[in-house]
Amino acid sequence: MNLVYDNERKLFKLMLAWSLLVWGAVLVLTVGLALVYALFAFLLYCFVQSALISYIKGNGVRITEEQFPDLKRQIAGCCRKLGLDEEPQAYLLQMGGMLNAFATRFLGRDFLVLYSDVVDGLADNPDALNFYIGHEIGHIKRKHLHWATVLMPATALPLIGAAYARAREYTCDRHGLAACDDPRNAEHGLAVLAAGGKRARAMNHRAYVEQARQTEGFWMSFHELVNDYPWLVKRMAAVRALAAGHELRQPARNKLAGLLALCVPRMGVGGGAGAVVPVFVIALFAAVAIPAYKGYQQRAQQQAIVQAMQDVDTALAAADAAERTAQEEGTQEEGTQGEAAPADAVTPRGRASIPSAR
Repeated sequence: MNLVYDNERKLFKLMLAWSLLVWGAVLVLTVGLALVYALFAFLLYCFVQSALISYIKGNGVRITEEQFPDLKRQIAGCCRKLGLDEEPQAYLLQMGGMLNAFATRFLGRDFLVLYSDVVDGLADNPDALNFYIGHEIGHIKRKHLHWATVLMPATALPLIGAAYARAREYTCDRHGLAACDDPRNAEHGLAVLAAGGKRARAMNHRAYVEQARQTEGFWMSFHELVNDYPWLVKRMAAVRALAAGHELRQPARNKLAGLLALCVPRMGVGGGAGAVVPVFVIALFAAVAIPAYKGYQQRAQQQAIVQAMQDVDTALAAADAAERTAQEEGTQEEGTQGEAAPADAVTPRGRASIPSAR
């Protein structure tokens, strides 16, 4: 089974190309000033992410051989199945009824956090919990967190940024499926996200997948296109098709919704880094736009000065031309009057001017 969703690699290359282009342009246009903004963004990221890690360590329970050894063995087993050599630090965290898990990274170390409610809800089906563990290991193994900083300039791109995030989720669902001994338990893991720990046991997975037809509408298409996560009904359909070896055919999205989504930038990347992206985008814009605007002002002032000098030259040339025209007209008028006068009336001055005219 291919553990990587097809579109993830394509979108990654596109995101990487755009990000490198933006980074290069920023460095050139700002003459290295962007490094200062990048340092500021990194410090802000460290501040935000350190708050998250501190909260996890200060309130969660670290999973070790002495603390919840059953969960420790499950995580180690999933790492072996998925080929992850270095096991992440794992914590159990109570989140007020939320059913989920997440992976994060801080200063070179990976963390895996399991919410206590999902662990309790799947206590009678540990293999279904492997789906959650495998999903988060997928993020770590695919180095989604490593590339976050490099790809940051492209994260806000309309359609593409969110599409890449959704592709990563499909990839990690495949890792979750591979971590389960029974594919039906992977479906059950997703069912718990939809219906909760108790009701999921009686949930009809086939009927749930048929709900995906509703996603063809305008609004459901639009909100999925601007969202980092696919609709859960589509994720269930993808897992079922992959487990059965069938070709996946998801419902088509509304085309008009795609046009509207093209106008909506993506601003979040999830986790603690989500708050950094708007600040980074503003800083990046300032790094490029402010020097460019100053340069534009200088060029505009220079152009205005040049234009004013050209206008003065034009006015002076016009004045000189008018003066020469007036002099020529005056000379012609005097000549005409001289020809009309009688010979005996020519004054000594007129006679003296004849040789001079020659």
